[in-house]
Amino acid sequence: MSSKCVSSFLRRSFPPPTALHFRKRGYLGRRGTSRSMLGLRYLWGALIVRAYGGLGDDPVDIKSLDLDGVAGLLKSGKAQNIAFLTGAGISVGAGIPDFRSPGGMYDTLRPELLTATREERRFMAMEPSAVVSWDIFRGNQFPYLELRRPFILGIAEQKWKPTLSHFFIKLCDQKNMLKRLYTQNIDGLDYPLGIDKSKIVPVHGSLGIASCEFCGADYPFDKFRQQVSTKIRDIYGKDSKAPNKSENILCLNCKKPGVKPNTVLYGRSLPKEFDIACRKDFPNQVDILFVVGTSLTVGPANSVVYRVNNSCIRVIVNREPVGSGLGIKYGKSSIRDVFCSGNCDDVFLDLAQKLGWLGDLEKYIEQMAPKSSELLKKRLEVLKAESKKSQS
Repeated sequence: MSSKCVSSFLRRSFPPPTALHFRKRGYLGRRGTSRSMLGLRYLWGALIVRAYGGLGDDPVDIKSLDLDGVAGLLKSGKAQNIAFLTGAGISVGAGIPDFRSPGGMYDTLRPELLTATREERRFMAMEPSAVVSWDIFRGNQFPYLELRRPFILGIAEQKWKPTLSHFFIKLCDQKNMLKRLYTQNIDGLDYPLGIDKSKIVPVHGSLGIASCEFCGADYPFDKFRQQVSTKIRDIYGKDSKAPNKSENILCLNCKKPGVKPNTVLYGRSLPKEFDIACRKDFPNQVDILFVVGTSLTVGPANSVVYRVNNSCIRVIVNREPVGSGLGIKYGKSSIRDVFCSGNCDDVFLDLAQKLGWLGDLEKYIEQMAPKSSELLKKRLEVLKAESKKSQS
């Protein structure tokens, strides 16, 4: 049996487990925290990564495991199918803080400000991600809605714009190189890019659509935004018109208070689109996987990094190394993993310059987030000045 056949068999037979798998078998209680789940997912990754990542073809020929090597590979035409797995880091340039970095949502969470019981506040203090968990939401919807209030209203008002990194993905699509965009973000900034929606997989849902978590019925988003504005407290103290006390937003169908944006709560299943796309793309339909601005601590989205076969180059764009427990190699031990340290926009700006794509990016400079736009303008000014100097 060929290595590809063995790899395919292993992938079908041993898919990455979900919280439900562990809970059914008694390994997690009803209130299994994301830290417990994280340990189990990393253990699973460590056990199966050899089967997922250890078989298949040799890596695509890349001259060097750095940004120059990636640019050379893209220019060569040997890598025609690109996939992206993006996290909160790609949207930081838009002014949206990520979850886990200093200053992010989990770092600044103050449970005492939320409408919650003493037990719920204690739980959120121990595990900040519990504020967006099914364990809490099914009994008390206010912590989630109060925390998300400015994001829900901001998305509806188009307060944030896509970043330079988002537009780099758009360029890949325009050049017929984009296979799939797996986004873990719920900010919806991928959709204004004009990329075919069939290529975008919102792994954890989106803040731009509302429905009932209990019965699944859709809820008109404009009406939902209005309800959030008038019925949900502003714990951040920035909206003088916000109510002093939160009130339930009832589903129009089942009359239960389960209305929320279509984001996936911890402890709930991912949208079926994720599994469908993974079955189409992996292991053999992706030449380069960009892992962008994500800690790779949340499964099963993080399974993407070891679903690809050995012929796939993995490019990690992040401030620090991530995913070692999932088989990503750094330093001298790496044979196909490229680590590009830094802010996402800085890295993709450098890559765009090496590819000769700055002119393409400039076309969208007015549609970019202000920080991204300014970054691109400064780079273009520097290059223009250098060109004049060299000609004089």
